[in-house]
Amino acid sequence: MRLLPLFPLNLVAFPGEKLNLHIFEPRYRELVRDCFTEGLTFGITPYLDNAVQELGTEMRLLSVEKTHTGGEMDIKTQALSIFRVQKFFRQAPGKLYAAGQVEDVVQDEEPDPMLRQVIAGQVRQLYEALGLRKLLLELDPQFRIFDVAHHIGLSTEQEYQLLGTTAEQERQEMVREHLERLLPAVLEAERLKERVRQNGHFKHLQPPQF
Repeated sequence: MRLLPLFPLNLVAFPGEKLNLHIFEPRYRELVRDCFTEGLTFGITPYLDNAVQELGTEMRLLSVEKTHTGGEMDIKTQALSIFRVQKFFRQAPGKLYAAGQVEDVVQDEEPDPMLRQVIAGQVRQLYEALGLRKLLLELDPQFRIFDVAHHIGLSTEQEYQLLGTTAEQERQEMVREHLERLLPAVLEAERLKERVRQNGHFKHLQPPQF
């Protein structure tokens, strides 16, 4: 186990993603300064149901993009890996910010190639229905579930459940089931919007041939 500075936030960060943050509280400005000067990493632990959760994501500070006159900072970070908090401290020794004794969560990253193809098709349907073709173009053929998890309509609670799933194939199955439930509702909503748009227009319809 090791001591890791913690930054509880009302979000889930997935390994591999880049996250831009605006830092304004003095305790987290201190955290950023320590990461910058000492090369420390820090952990984002989701704050859900009025509690700091036990799973979190280790983050690396990439850059401080801007320091405002009031001391606030705009920073760029990258998510590295998942950890579990064994003991939470409201303040690290001699610091304003929180910390935790953490241990790394081992991941099984082996995907099911067939499931990935199924999910890619589902994601394509979803993105096209929602007009998100730019995201579709950026979808890597070797994508992992964490690469798309923020873009498929999961709640924060569902994202946290995904964070706690340690095997890629289990994550694939969860996402396939989620999209299987979500897609019919999205497609029907899009059809409804199209019908509303067409209401009152002159319709050019091809009559059936008897």
